[in-house]
Amino acid sequence: KAGPETPRMPKHGKKYLAALEGTSSVPRTAGDAVALVKSLAPAKFDETVELHVSTGADPRHAEQQIREVAPLPHGTGNETRVMVFAEGDTARAAEAAGADYVADDEIIAKIEGGWTDFDVSIATPDQMGKIGRLGRYLGRKGLMPNPRTGTVVQPDDVATAIEEMKKGRTEIRMDRDAIIHVRVGKVSFSEEQLLENLESVVGTIVRAKPSGLKGQLVKSATLTSTMGPPVKLVIDETGGTES
Repeated sequence: KAGPETPRMPKHGKKYLAALEGTSSVPRTAGDAVALVKSLAPAKFDETVELHVSTGADPRHAEQQIREVAPLPHGTGNETRVMVFAEGDTARAAEAAGADYVADDEIIAKIEGGWTDFDVSIATPDQMGKIGRLGRYLGRKGLMPNPRTGTVVQPDDVATAIEEMKKGRTEIRMDRDAIIHVRVGKVSFSEEQLLENLESVVGTIVRAKPSGLKGQLVKSATLTSTMGPPVKLVIDETGGTES
């Protein structure tokens, strides 16, 4: 009787393997890493460029969790769809400021049915008690408004918050394995644009080092495109990336 089938490892295409030959295990400066990732992106579509950081933090301890927001000077390369939870004059101001959705009873019912066709949600403080029941739907997707991520704002600040979300920012969250995965742009961006976005993200991560963490925060870091090979990146915790 045949035993259990051995799981098959995923196969990479010829373009990926050819690109892999252009990398090495030697960590590179930010400028070199960005240039290499752009040159080795094998797909015909506009690949997303991502940063992956393995940290020395322990996600089991709340005080070592990392959750921050980094501004992206050149955006993510994708349109940001903004949901706003507000009422009255603030809701009307949100619509005028370019919010894609302003929550009402119908939209809240859709969310409870599993709909989350937006990228970020903003709420005024008075709405948090009312939308608490949506946490089970929005929380697992990182869409629940949170003061730490600048998505719970005073009514007078809603328009500014929408503008900032539309310009571009990215949320930095550590997963259960203490690894941070974050988008920094698109392969179609210039090297300068990707470098500036990357430096903003890395600087935010470095500044977010938990005070109780002993030793280095960053164990290793790689920069990669959606379909391309990983390129190891040098991160100096005293000053961000090395350009």
